[in-house]
Amino acid sequence: MGLAQYAIVPVQDEWGVLHDGNINGRYATKESAFESAVAAASLALRQGHEVHVSVPARQTGESALGS
Repeated sequence: MGLAQYAIVPVQDEWGVLHDGNINGRYATKESAFESAVAAASLALRQGHEVHVSVPARQTGESALGS
């Protein structure tokens, strides 16, 4: 099986999930983007893929949820 990678990335003033070179979804918080990525990663895991999920650290002045 292959490798399924999901990265939480900033998209203007929101967050998205980068997967296979495409940014999927637009989320108000980093946490909601993470939850979406983990749901997709769970499916990939069940299909036998190796899974990587990455989320950037909080920046100065950013709330814990990344909003």
